[in-house]
Amino acid sequence: MKRIAIVQSNYIPWKGYFDLIDAVDEFVLYDDMQYTRRDWRNRNQIKTPQGVQWLTVPVKVKGKYLQTIRETELDGRDWAVQHWKALRQNYAKAPHFGSYAPALEALYLDREYTHLSELNLTLLEWVNARLGIETRLTSSADYHLEGDRSEKLLNICLQAGASEYLSGPAAREYLDESVFAWANVAVRWFEYPAYPEYPQLWGAFTHGVSVLDLLFNCGPEAPALALLSRREKVAA
Repeated sequence: MKRIAIVQSNYIPWKGYFDLIDAVDEFVLYDDMQYTRRDWRNRNQIKTPQGVQWLTVPVKVKGKYLQTIRETELDGRDWAVQHWKALRQNYAKAPHFGSYAPALEALYLDREYTHLSELNLTLLEWVNARLGIETRLTSSADYHLEGDRSEKLLNICLQAGASEYLSGPAAREYLDESVFAWANVAVRWFEYPAYPEYPQLWGAFTHGVSVLDLLFNCGPEAPALALLSRREKVAA
C-alpha cells in the first residue's frame, strides 16, 4: 500500500503541514496550480513582541496572476536579508535558536533563488530533516496532468503507484470521490489533531505560526509536538 498527498508548496508553513507530509509515503508539491495572491505560497507568520508578523517573499506577477506557482519568479534579493533579520531579532532568545541558526542563515543569505517553488522546496527539505521526516518530496512537474481537477489528482496517484490519496479537509468542497472509487484508489481525509501547546515567546500561545517557531523553542522535542497523526491516526 502506498499513500500519497498532493498539496501546493508553502513558505515556511505551520506544523500541521509537516504532520501531513509525515503521514504519507510521497508528498507531491502541486505547483502546477495557479499562483494566488495573499495566500500561504509566499508568506507566513512569526511571533514578535508586538504580536504576529507576516514574512512575505516578493514575487513577480503577470496580468491577473495567470501563472502557476512553479512559474512564479522571486522579485529581488532584499527580502532574504530582511526575513533573516526578523527571525534573528525575534527568536534569538529562544532556547534552541542557536542550534539551527548557522544552517538556516546560510539558506537565506548564501544561496540565490530564482523561483518560489525552488525556495519553498529547499526550506521544506531543511525542516523535514530537522523533524526526522523521511517522506519523499516530488513535484507535479514529474507527472503528466490531464482532466479536470479531481482527474488530475487521480492521474498523479495512478502514475505514482498510490493506492490511497490523503487529502486535507478543505478539499471536501470540490473533490469528486467517485472518480477515485472507479480507479480503486481510496480517498482518506486528514484531520488536523489538537496539537499541544509548548513554551513560546511573546504572549498568548498561537498555533498557526511557522514551524520555525516550534523548532526554535523546542528543538529536539519538536517532532513529538508536531507529528501527531501518523498513519494509524488518519481518519478513514
